[in-house]
Amino acid sequence: MDIIFIWLQFAVATALIFGTSKFLARSVDVIAFKTGLGRAFLGVVLLASATSLPELGTGISSIAIVGSPDLAAGDAFGSNLVNLLIIGLIDLWWRNGPILNAFGTTTVLVATLGIIVISAATIAITFHNSSDLFATWFLSPFSVLMMVTFLMGLYLIYSFEKTERTARKAEDADYSNAKLPFEIGVYLLSATVIIASAVWLAFTGERIAEEMGWGTSFVGTQFLALSTSLPEMGASFAALRIRAPELAVSNVLGSNLFNMGFVLWADDLAYSGGTFWTAISEVHSMTAVLAIVMTAVVILALVKRNRRRPSRFWTYEAVTLIALYALASVLIFYLS
Repeated sequence: MDIIFIWLQFAVATALIFGTSKFLARSVDVIAFKTGLGRAFLGVVLLASATSLPELGTGISSIAIVGSPDLAAGDAFGSNLVNLLIIGLIDLWWRNGPILNAFGTTTVLVATLGIIVISAATIAITFHNSSDLFATWFLSPFSVLMMVTFLMGLYLIYSFEKTERTARKAEDADYSNAKLPFEIGVYLLSATVIIASAVWLAFTGERIAEEMGWGTSFVGTQFLALSTSLPEMGASFAALRIRAPELAVSNVLGSNLFNMGFVLWADDLAYSGGTFWTAISEVHSMTAVLAIVMTAVVILALVKRNRRRPSRFWTYEAVTLIALYALASVLIFYLS
């Protein structure tokens, strides 16, 4: 009976996330319109940060309460793969040509920054597993570098989109009658509901993994990554429903940037047994490499213009991203 009650909690938390996501996405779109800051920038700063806080909470609780830094790393790296899978799924759902067909250079920049921080994480895992240098440090220099890259990346995204917006037409949506203070309030309330629901979701996900005997195994890690990525999925599909595909994609790519640049830095800060990177499995480097390959697929689709859908039901990049996610899942299963 306990497991049924836990699954019921999981279902309620999921429903709250998807139900509130439309308000979160619309409020961010209105704020972008009213402030002129742009969808890509606020997609990273407001939308991605709100939907990625569950990874932060799960990572810190996995270290401080469960005592499993490997679970924290698995959630962060696994969430990267799920987020890139989401791009493939929303591309299947979108019907106005390939969804990555008409974005500007700012979205390419967000994806490129994602590759840089994921690459830095891969190097950190390899270095700390082959060398004792920095092993006793309170914080790895790689973590600091990733955090600095994340902060510099936010400035670059803002600068690029500001320049890009002066050279193109205004956003399609017209929110001239909307009130900015009200929309900020809607954003804060929606973000609070989603974050609270996502933390509840992550907690019930961990309980389900324990009750089902999955623990920190492949299934447990994958299930937890899927659980903590549901806010990104809900927000991305909500953004598509208000005809804001750039907001949807920048949310997902920005979440990966947040996961690697901020969440792993915070995980390292929370880990008290030396450097966080020495306590996690090398299998995460393989997950990171596959995330880099998937992001490269996204970048290639972004820069290759004037493409058409080969079918109304699928695109080449969507199929590739879904296939790479399936391959990653199989490899993680056999290597875990």
